[in-house]
Amino acid sequence: MKETQSSNSRSLYVVDDGDGGLFKVARKAFVDPAVLEQERANIFDRCWIYLGHESEIPDKGSFVSRAVAGRNLIFNRDRNGAINAFYNTCTHRGAMVCREAKGTSKNFQCFYHGWVFSDEGKLIDQPGQDSYPKDFNASGSVNLARVERLESYRGLCFVNFDRNAMPLSDYLGGVREYIDLVVDQADPETGMEIVGGTQQYAIDANWKLLCENSIDGYHATTTHATYMDYLANTKGSMGGGLGDLASAGGAIQLGGGHAVIEYFVPWGRPVANWVPAWGEEGQRDIETIMSRLTQRHGAERARRIANMNRNILIFPNLVINDIMSVTVRTFYPLAADRMHVNAWAFGPKDETVQMRERRLFSFLEFLGPGGFATPDDVEALEMCQRGYKNLGAVAWNDISKGMVNGTAGTTDELQMRAFWRQWNTLMTTKMAAE
Repeated sequence: MKETQSSNSRSLYVVDDGDGGLFKVARKAFVDPAVLEQERANIFDRCWIYLGHESEIPDKGSFVSRAVAGRNLIFNRDRNGAINAFYNTCTHRGAMVCREAKGTSKNFQCFYHGWVFSDEGKLIDQPGQDSYPKDFNASGSVNLARVERLESYRGLCFVNFDRNAMPLSDYLGGVREYIDLVVDQADPETGMEIVGGTQQYAIDANWKLLCENSIDGYHATTTHATYMDYLANTKGSMGGGLGDLASAGGAIQLGGGHAVIEYFVPWGRPVANWVPAWGEEGQRDIETIMSRLTQRHGAERARRIANMNRNILIFPNLVINDIMSVTVRTFYPLAADRMHVNAWAFGPKDETVQMRERRLFSFLEFLGPGGFATPDDVEALEMCQRGYKNLGAVAWNDISKGMVNGTAGTTDELQMRAFWRQWNTLMTTKMAAE
């Protein structure tokens, strides 16, 4: 896709020189605590942030408690079936009212002084009620506080801490097409679901490094060389050779900092890309899935859903990797040089037991914390962070690959430039206002 660039520009952190084919990012942006504080105010407090998938709270009364962008939240489905996002703090003295990671409950009781809130967030009981005015909560001011905005798209629920933010659908813009390609793998009557629990781990690196890494096709053949060798030497693990990734797809900027790389690699995909290792039974399963996809979406779209891989970045910090399996991943800065990562497997609710086993094997084999890819990526990002100690001598990262071409293959860096342009716009606009 043609690269979109507003103009040649240089800010404190980004050099965007379209005429010279040069794009650089200051390494200070990865190490300076002042930059992180500004990111929290300009990005995490103003952008739509992924909260969770509706399948995590399938029943009335079900809930998940989760830290999101520095806030402790309750994500629940109440007795009326409505989905809510509450701040997980008692309106009395501030203690968290939900201490469990997930479960089912009609009420949330603060263990400190015993105030009780319904699953709709209403204060319904408090010890010593006679000591309070009869109209103590007439305005609802001591109910659980709701997150300022909660909206969803295709079952993916997002929050925004800015009441005046644009609607989620507008914010997602061009990335909705790629979310649809993932969600449309499932029968619309049953949909997609988070499979199992949350994988959590920390990386001693700046959060933006994982944004880059997640949509970077450039590093795969070197950083993940062991996995590539494993595929090449394991009988039946691929439908053909690995080929040239650069000619098998492309990088696409989607506006608003969202980006994707879409490409073909012949490893098995449970959605409908068979490999010999799955045997005749697996082939029959795949043929059935492909037939259903074709009936629902037509042959061309079915082939795209089944055979093309996608690494999707939804600005600022949601990644959906639709590759040999599907993972949903978010990550939040704990410090300028440390992040916390949440990851979930994602798949159609109605897939067979055998296909679910293949999906989870592929997920754990490559994407899980102990798989082929994640430890490699963690090591690479932590090595970058350690390397930034030398920023006095080498102050800038280069992200220029493919810029002079006007179009971008999978191993170019247009998609990372798309992220950085949005990051720079949000950070620079705020600085100018100040």
